[in-house]
Amino acid sequence: MSNSHFVITLGCADQPGIVAAVTAELARLGANIAESGQFWDRESNRFFMRIAIEAPSGTRADAIAAALQEPVTRFDMQIDINNRAKRPKIIIMVSKFDHALLHLIYQIRVGWLDAEVVAVVSNHDDSRKRAESEGLTFHHWPVARDTKAAQEQKLIDLVEETGADLVVLARYMQVLSDNLSRQLSGKVINIHHSFLPSFKGAKPYHQAHERGVKLIGATAHYVTADLDEGPIIEQETERVSHAMTGDDLVATGRDIEARVLARAVKLHLESRVMLNGRKTVVFG
Repeated sequence: MSNSHFVITLGCADQPGIVAAVTAELARLGANIAESGQFWDRESNRFFMRIAIEAPSGTRADAIAAALQEPVTRFDMQIDINNRAKRPKIIIMVSKFDHALLHLIYQIRVGWLDAEVVAVVSNHDDSRKRAESEGLTFHHWPVARDTKAAQEQKLIDLVEETGADLVVLARYMQVLSDNLSRQLSGKVINIHHSFLPSFKGAKPYHQAHERGVKLIGATAHYVTADLDEGPIIEQETERVSHAMTGDDLVATGRDIEARVLARAVKLHLESRVMLNGRKTVVFG
């Protein structure tokens, strides 16, 4: 029988002996370390660690937690144990622009992203045919000022009903409320063009074109109550020139947004991202 695969992430105040204590317990469990990464943030004196292990067949997450209880208690660690045999479930939210949605679906189809899309949610009906053609459940939930709270409660209920591990805002053009952002903290990833806050509102790429920008990009981040200011997971930029039109910038930006969002989702699903206050630690 094949081994069981887990990813362990942990964080605590830095001090000597953390790695030795954790790896010694894993060895006693009969686990083999397949990948390991550590980072000491000297500014906050926080230590972060990610370990991918192969454990004897049939090993359960609670057995690993029990094996690590002594160092967890001694070093006052925050720890998470992810069973890689469990395929992550995601909900994708989209408005009218579907480029990021389509890229995610494609990367899942070809196996680069290991995830199950349990639902596509939109405040518009434009993406229904595409989603349903992929065999995905589509929910059309229009949003108005007097229905926003009810629509967000539907999302919370859907997350609980489906057991979704992550909500992905694939150019979902609605601001989540502070209440929803808090309830789903660390479980929602958004993508936006990196012009913010310089170019807000409609047609940001055309605004950038009018200002003669030479560099455009996109940022994927966790959603918090502070609009577009959550901890950053992934970014990318690309040089543009005076010869490009506003529509050229839009096309380039769409490609960047789709790539950056997919990479951020992959990093999260593989437990490579750890929150560090307003920042993230990302193990490549």
